[in-house]
Amino acid sequence: MTIHPITICGEPVLHTRAEPVTEYDESLRTLIDDMYATQEAAHGVGLAAPQIGVGLRIFSWSMANDDGVPSLGHVINPFVKAIKPAVGEPDRDHESEGCLSVPGYSFPLRRGERAEVTGYDRDGHEVAFTATGWFARCMQHEYDHLNGFLYLDRLNERWKKKAKKAVRAEGWGVAGLTWVPGEGPDPFGHDEPDDEE
Repeated sequence: MTIHPITICGEPVLHTRAEPVTEYDESLRTLIDDMYATQEAAHGVGLAAPQIGVGLRIFSWSMANDDGVPSLGHVINPFVKAIKPAVGEPDRDHESEGCLSVPGYSFPLRRGERAEVTGYDRDGHEVAFTATGWFARCMQHEYDHLNGFLYLDRLNERWKKKAKKAVRAEGWGVAGLTWVPGEGPDPFGHDEPDDEE
């Protein structure tokens, strides 16, 4: 399994609708295994193929849930239908979302608390489940990636302005930028020593 560089916002593949998978072959299985390895190295709860520069409709997750769904999984050619999010300002402490393609940042975003997910596994078998809570958030986030959207695109005007300022300050928003999980400091602080004993 190979750990791939993760694309940063501004890379065209992140802002383009991904193409459907048409061949369920060994190269697809290798890609999924590489996604698992990259996601684990990055301490991510989800990863979409465009985030490693591959414009195909696949995402993976590594996330415990209360929905009877395996904590490690993937969906190929998914369709995710979520209920509408509650009206109102998102809670900064309880509804902040991050993204491996916007490394080191998180911003408040309200999402639907339930999502129906359908698609296929690596062998072409149908997959269908209901996701709730944070697992539903993860499914919506990864599905957005396959449609050419980042969570930054869904922020309300207040937080979108702050996000744009952060992207400019980092020099992102252009093609060719990546980071490699396991090389250098972790942008989300996962490898920093724990202050609590």
